[in-house]
Amino acid sequence: MARLEYFARAGYLARAIVYFLLGYLTFVTSRAEGTASVLEDIQDLPAGTIVLAVTGLGLAGYGFFRIYGALIDIQDDGHGAKGLGKRCGHVASGIAHLILTYLAFKVAFMGGSSGGGGGNEATQKILSFPGGSIVIAIVAIGFLLAGFNQALKAITGKFERLLDPDVPHWGVLMGRVGYAARSVVFLVLGWHLLTSAWSNNANQVGFQAALDALGETPWLYDAVALGLLIFGLFSLVMARYRTIRDGALKDRIRAGKVKLLF
Repeated sequence: MARLEYFARAGYLARAIVYFLLGYLTFVTSRAEGTASVLEDIQDLPAGTIVLAVTGLGLAGYGFFRIYGALIDIQDDGHGAKGLGKRCGHVASGIAHLILTYLAFKVAFMGGSSGGGGGNEATQKILSFPGGSIVIAIVAIGFLLAGFNQALKAITGKFERLLDPDVPHWGVLMGRVGYAARSVVFLVLGWHLLTSAWSNNANQVGFQAALDALGETPWLYDAVALGLLIFGLFSLVMARYRTIRDGALKDRIRAGKVKLLF
């Protein structure tokens, strides 16, 4: 479990860098950023290549943590429909962070673009295949469900069970604000994908496009940008207070009761 803990904590630190800059730059420049495009902004910082490389390593660690944690059911979600849905969501999150890892290394060492605007092209390509609109609709529903789940975390604070009991109260408040901001972005992103599937045309999709769409409502745009910045700070709280060594998991491993996802 020790190596898994290192991966997780390094990953939360990397996530903190990405979301803090994403929220900060979106707020102060009034220009929507995405989780991919912000990597290019990191490259422009002093010692940007080093920072970006370290961020990429952290994102890789977090990606492996999410996937491996889902496989061994580290959060004890179970094998029911709801539990499997959560675990598949964790795998998807892990894959997404591994893709960000690739983009981070690409920008840092190959001098290439992060391809932050490629969401429209990828969606349009999928729509060109037979049944492509169904695939996009399924992905859209996934994002909508993720948005509702993020909202539920913001309202109930249920993520607190993943943290050490001595976590500061302000850390939990930051989590609520951050999850609320992500909820808005995921819901807008899911809606854009759903309308793309319905019209069979990819117009504006992706994290960056979802933020850009909020620009029509300035107060909401600013609130979400600040919320994403706070989510970055909350990731630092997760890096410090996230409970990785799960005693219940150890007991289940010893008893041979851990069921793999696949």
